[in-house]
Amino acid sequence: MSHPSPRALPAPGGWRWQAPNPLPRPGLARHAARPADGKGTGIHWVRTLVAKGAQRLAPEHLRHAPLNARVPRLHLIALDTSGSMRRGGRLAWAKGYAARLIEQAARAGEHVALLSFGGLGVQLLLPPGPARAAGSERVRPVGGGGGTPLSACLREAERLLRKVQHRRGAAGTDCLWLLTDGRTLEQPTAPAAAGHIVVVDFDDPLRPIGRCAAWAERWQAEHRLPA
Repeated sequence: MSHPSPRALPAPGGWRWQAPNPLPRPGLARHAARPADGKGTGIHWVRTLVAKGAQRLAPEHLRHAPLNARVPRLHLIALDTSGSMRRGGRLAWAKGYAARLIEQAARAGEHVALLSFGGLGVQLLLPPGPARAAGSERVRPVGGGGGTPLSACLREAERLLRKVQHRRGAAGTDCLWLLTDGRTLEQPTAPAAAGHIVVVDFDDPLRPIGRCAAWAERWQAEHRLPA
């Protein structure tokens, strides 16, 4: 996987929601596809027999049970707040990206959690739960500075994902969004509990070091620029 060519960061107005690939877009049911007739996932036999009456069973008598409730996917956002992210306005841009992820997840009926990692260590700013547009306000006061405890953050992400999946009773397709400039010498392993990982690359577009792309390739993750 090659690193995209360097370019300036786009204006916030150009941001648009993109679901992690190759998973379905947030908001779509994952457990079973709706039948072509769009009526449901199984036959409701009581209602079918009432509709049939004394006649021979025919396709027009069939009544379908409603779709099973969809289990929302968790989008766990890990925001790099280290000192290097303060250069060139990268932290402000990453905070805006995280806020928009939360807002869009809320519209899609998904769940979110937000971790920050920097000079103050790893902090849980938003615990796992249903996404609410108001949750984006938790990003605004976040400051930056210090080192980049990336490995500690990914260990905490693994713990949170496993806790949510244990409570839910299924691994699901939870997604980790790592928002970072890659300015660390740590070489962490990817959280095994993440069904999909998106590395959003906030590296210096004029002098990139390419670590985000390298991690994405090693983790078999998706690599994005914050476009």
